[in-house]
Amino acid sequence: MVKIISIIPARSGSKRIKDKNIKKYKGTPLLSHSIKHSLKSKYIQRTIVSTDSKKYAKIAIKYGAEVPFLRPKKISKDRSTDLECFIHCLNFLKDKENYIPDIIVHLRPTYPIREKNLIDNCIKLLIKKNTFHSLRTVCVSEDPIEKMWYKKKDNSIYNPITKNNQNHSVSTQSLKQTYHQNSCVDVLRVKYTILKNRIAGQKILGYEMSHNFDIDTIKDFKKL
Repeated sequence: MVKIISIIPARSGSKRIKDKNIKKYKGTPLLSHSIKHSLKSKYIQRTIVSTDSKKYAKIAIKYGAEVPFLRPKKISKDRSTDLECFIHCLNFLKDKENYIPDIIVHLRPTYPIREKNLIDNCIKLLIKKNTFHSLRTVCVSEDPIEKMWYKKKDNSIYNPITKNNQNHSVSTQSLKQTYHQNSCVDVLRVKYTILKNRIAGQKILGYEMSHNFDIDTIKDFKKL
């Protein structure tokens, strides 16, 4: 049997919205919605919340998740990465339980709306497409990447994609459709990603969605 777990990273200390991961949405903490989605999956065998907060841990356990450890503060900062979080979780499971999952489903607590069967459809698709290392949900971008710019401190702008051509000046209709990740669901084959110190691997499958409900600001809450 393929061993499949979900990991829900929920650090405390968010700056833009205080205690964002436990802010109430539809009457329950934001974190609880991703836990419920995971528990409803036919394929996910364990739902693990990785948090640095005892308060968050109690909330996660209340809604049915496992919290087998508290994540160290040094990998729970603003600039800490998902990869650090996942490596820590896998090392803990390996050392304490001699358990290594085959697939990790990454569910962010900041995405409280997911359609029925979405998670399982993503898992099934990655299993079926067995040459891919991971899957990420994406949605259509409003602007092609060729029309976007970086700005330097001196206010000069540049686009690394169009550095040697003039695609930034052609009509949008002439350019390929671009997509951005909406942070709803990621599915990772552990042996090609985390065990190789990578968060997505080299072959990434896209699962297109029609919306982006990820919460990063108060404005995003209002949009929901």
